[in-house]
Amino acid sequence: MSMEPPASRRPFIGRPMPRFEDRRLVTGNGRYTDDFRLENECHAVFLRSPYPSAKIVSIDPSAALEYPGVLGVFTGEDYVAAGGKPINHLADPADARDHTKRAFRHNPDNISFDIHQLPLPLDRVRYVGEPVVMVVAESAAIAQDASELVMIEYEELPFVIDAREALEPGAHLLEPEIPGNLAVRATFGDKERTKAALEGSALVIEKIFVNQRIANAQMEPRSAMVRYDAKAGRYHMIAGSQGAIRHRDTMAACLGITKDEIEVICPDTGGGFGPRTNLSPEQPMLAIAAKQLGRPVRWTSTRTESFMSDYQARDMVHHVRMGFTKDGRITGYAVEMTGNVGAYTVAYVPMANSYRVLTTVYDVPFASVEIRGAMTNTVPTAPFRGAGRPEAHFAIERLIDIAAFRLGIHRLEIRRRNLVRKDQLPYTSAMGLTYDSGDFAANMDRALEAADWQGFEARRAESRSRGKWRGIGFSNYVESPVGIPHERIDMSVRPRERRIDVVTGTQSTGQGHETTFAQVVADLLHVEPQQVRLISGDTRIVQSGGGSHSDRSMRLGGMLLVENSKKLVAQIKEIVADYHQTTVDNVFEKDGLWRVSDSNEALTIFEVAEIAEEVGTVLASTASFTGRMPAYPTGAAVCELEIDMETFAARILRYTSIDDAGQPINPLILDGQVHGGIVQGTGQALVEQVIHDKASGQLISATFLDYAMPHSDQYPSFSVALVEDPTSGNPLRVKGGGESGITPSLATTINAVVDALSDFGIEHIDMPATPARIWSAVQSKRESSR
Repeated sequence: MSMEPPASRRPFIGRPMPRFEDRRLVTGNGRYTDDFRLENECHAVFLRSPYPSAKIVSIDPSAALEYPGVLGVFTGEDYVAAGGKPINHLADPADARDHTKRAFRHNPDNISFDIHQLPLPLDRVRYVGEPVVMVVAESAAIAQDASELVMIEYEELPFVIDAREALEPGAHLLEPEIPGNLAVRATFGDKERTKAALEGSALVIEKIFVNQRIANAQMEPRSAMVRYDAKAGRYHMIAGSQGAIRHRDTMAACLGITKDEIEVICPDTGGGFGPRTNLSPEQPMLAIAAKQLGRPVRWTSTRTESFMSDYQARDMVHHVRMGFTKDGRITGYAVEMTGNVGAYTVAYVPMANSYRVLTTVYDVPFASVEIRGAMTNTVPTAPFRGAGRPEAHFAIERLIDIAAFRLGIHRLEIRRRNLVRKDQLPYTSAMGLTYDSGDFAANMDRALEAADWQGFEARRAESRSRGKWRGIGFSNYVESPVGIPHERIDMSVRPRERRIDVVTGTQSTGQGHETTFAQVVADLLHVEPQQVRLISGDTRIVQSGGGSHSDRSMRLGGMLLVENSKKLVAQIKEIVADYHQTTVDNVFEKDGLWRVSDSNEALTIFEVAEIAEEVGTVLASTASFTGRMPAYPTGAAVCELEIDMETFAARILRYTSIDDAGQPINPLILDGQVHGGIVQGTGQALVEQVIHDKASGQLISATFLDYAMPHSDQYPSFSVALVEDPTSGNPLRVKGGGESGITPSLATTINAVVDALSDFGIEHIDMPATPARIWSAVQSKRESSR
């Protein structure tokens, strides 16, 4: 039987339905971690390192322990004494093509270290903000006051903040196991043929592109609470995350227990974007305290703590050389990539993703990359929306703009000459990705038309009359989603509740899963979306799954919804056939009712489930998947902005995005995903940056006063549209839309900034393009022309 709904019934897949979640969330009825209350709970506060690198000489908790209301003071030694083990973050991810191999270890010449992290250090601190002592008290206020009484004697040590400096001879070493602070060293591509291609090029452009470090700054600060059930011998943790299963498994390993001895619940979560995939060091400490004190222990981060200790992102440098022919054809591309790993090896995902998608949508014949991951005295880095792909696109799209300027070729024309043509598909890139779909040229043309590129010069002249420099920037893009290569979905029909339950290992942090999953099931099983309940984020019910990141939820989950629905339909036909004493060939569905050809009686799916229960069976199915499911979301973006001639501040006036995320399940939600990605990317391009004082290693940008976040009133309405060049990679033709908005945004924004300053001959400006940085670039050009 076809799984398509009958033509007489309007499908829910593709319908821009308002999110079911929003009624609960916008009326203040969401339940985040800090909204939960447990009987007899107490509160934890963490005392954090004021130094980027120092030896811990001694810790004296005696005064704090005597403070009224204090229940305990815990150190790294207490954690180890309680049987706690270091956190294994599994920094080296599964390879993008062969999930049975690690991304950096399948080449024998590559190296990749994985240093496990103690939640609280024993001997030395490695970054400002690292937790050193946990104080537990009757209230958070008491714990905070008492934490100031803990006496810690430090002996300051040399430190290094910058990744490239960390790899220089004589740099301060963070870990004796990692020679020269080099946590990752890897080479991919054809180095010799790339070198030969560059040597034979008419033009070779060499540049260094810096992606600065940024903070996650989710709406909801990190929070967790843990209780220990002594009778059952089981821990219970409530914490917002991007995957309860991963947190359960990692916590179990830390505590030296089985997975059955810990339950993890993830309620509503106010933002993920990547850094909430990994377990945080505070969580195992709460578990140790909860067991020893016999009371639930909770902790909620302050915003300054978040800036100091949440896993941070980007901090990647691309030193690139690209060759061109006289007519602008790319001949070769050589990249040296340096990623700042931070003080602990949490995730090498950004470097792995960045190298794979280096050539993006362009037909680059030869490419090679040398990757170096450096340990530094900074907060560990982790994936952040796009995780390496925006960095790669920034480098190549900036190079193409620069090449167009130097060769005297229009920047759109040089792109058209180098695009992978549709008739070349399936196309395997020099980095080993095989694009199965994507009309790159058509996406480009549609974006240019929607942005009214042809009318830009008139708008530039109008801006000039008002004392503004106006610029326009363009970027193509292609995404390469990966993520944890396992997912599972269980589906069951609940006849009494007239409901279908879907238990999934994916997990929403604001993406609207309750709505989109229901839309898919409604079409596949011919029910209403309101009759579908999504269950996730609770390891008491969810048995396995990879959480949500890297555009994986509907790509993997959607395939399993289809598979489960086919199994349920087969069961339904068997049950109806037995009920009517006929064969399954005579059973069919029409208008959401199940019938047989020689009877007027019609049954709903819930009535079929009731019949099944009467004979001692249930209408349920399970499906799982382990492996890679390639998909390549693609599109193009145009940014148009003005720079004030007096203040040198840039303001975005128009932003256009054309995105092929595959078949859209809910276009309204996809548009919102694109909007959010645009703001996050342009925020990095123009204002956001984590800043350390070079002399002391102290974090300067530790509040929203100092860390510049973009505001909604600084943006226009975005012009976004969805297109589809179908993929055959999964039955719902889903490619993924969560990272579409951000992937091209860094490049297209800086391209627009540089175009606005074209009169000065400025070739490049580093991010963030703040007023001070733009002013400095203009002044430098003015002085050099005198």
